[in-house]
Order: sequence, then structure tokens, then C-alpha cells
Amino acid sequence: MKKSVFLAGILFVTSFFLSCGVSNKTITRYQKMEEGVSSPTSVEELKDAIKKYQERVADIQLAQSQVGIWYKMLGTRYIDQKMYGEALKCFQEALKYYPDNQNLYYYVGVCAGYMSHASMDFGASGSTEVRYNYLKLAEDAYLRAISIEERYVRALYGLGVLYVFELDEPEKAIPYLERAISVETRNIDAMFVLARAYYSSYEFEKSAEVYDKIIATTKSAETKATAEENKKTVLDALYTK
Repeated sequence: MKKSVFLAGILFVTSFFLSCGVSNKTITRYQKMEEGVSSPTSVEELKDAIKKYQERVADIQLAQSQVGIWYKMLGTRYIDQKMYGEALKCFQEALKYYPDNQNLYYYVGVCAGYMSHASMDFGASGSTEVRYNYLKLAEDAYLRAISIEERYVRALYGLGVLYVFELDEPEKAIPYLERAISVETRNIDAMFVLARAYYSSYEFEKSAEVYDKIIATTKSAETKATAEENKKTVLDALYTK
């Protein structure tokens, strides 16, 4: 409990100084007062000063890392409540602390995708720029996640859905969905989107093969029936092309 209060105090004091535009000299003087370090000269005094400041730096780093974690936790709570705009703000802040975290980029992609659906043209200008910008943000976020972890199935799947159903670029979806299925060989959802991507790219035979795999894999009668119906549509297109 004392540690938490101490760390909160560090963040409060730091933010106070920064927001008020206080000089570095003032901050240094405050630090010296806090640590009981003035102008060390002897070997022992210098060693003691180094130790105290190292501990202070470690405390600040710990506090900052915790802030990043809390932003992520708050963002996921907002997602649970379907408040995707607020969640997106939280993940943006969390990335300032953890810029190489693939999960944060994945969540940004999810939130941006949902926000694209809420981006209506309230001014009746006929522009779809805001919606498109959210979709491109989602694309960039998923790609960033995959660049960090190339076998990250959730991001691979999210990118596939984005290309097939939102950006109407099914050809781009295929390699990512194929990779996702190579990692999770029984991922039915990814298989359905891949089959649709093949179909939309006029690769009917490959689409039918994926539906066959779904039929052979699933234990759900409803899922099997859907795959069989979709396969029939694909074969009709194949024989009439």
C-alpha cells in the first residue's frame, strides 16, 4: 500500500512540474531535497547519491509501466461495454508505454473497425473519408501486430475480415488467412473467411476445397449445413463461368 502511494506521489509531482513549466533546476533541487543529496564529493557520498537516484529512476519506471498496463485494462473494460471510441483512446495511450506490444495493436484494429461502422455522414456531405480513415487505421494496426508476431492468429484473422468484408480486397486477405489456418488448423471462422476470399477472387475450386475441409472438421450440424450450402453456390459459379 505504501509503495502504491509513493509511486502515485512520484507521478503527481512529475506531472505537476511538467504542466507548470517549472525549470530543470527546480526539479533537480526538489529531487535533492527528497533524497537528502546535495553536492556529494567523497567516494562514499557519491556512491550513496548514485544508489538513491538509481532507486528513484527504478520507482518511476515501475510507475510508468503500471500506468501502461492500467490503460490497457481500462481499454478492454470499455470494449466489454462496447464503448469502442473510449477504448481506442486508452490503447493509444498504452502504446506510448508499450510501443512493441502486438496485443495493443490488435485491440486498436478491433476498435477502429467498429468505429468505422459508427462513422456516419452527419453533415450529409456525401463523404466517406472518416469511415475510410478508420478502416485504414485498423489495417495499419493489424499489420503492425503481425510484424511483431507473424503467427498472431487473431490479427491475421482480423486483417482477413477487413480485406474481405470492409475494404473489398479479397486477394490481399488470402495469404494472411492461409497463414492463420496453418497455425490453427481447426479454426473454422478463418476457414469460412478464406473460402469467401477465394470465391470473391474467382478461385472457385480452392473455395470448394476449403468448404470441404470445414465439413470434415466441424462437429456442428448447423455449421456443416452452412458450409454445404456455400459449397453448392461455389460449384454453381464454377460450372457456369
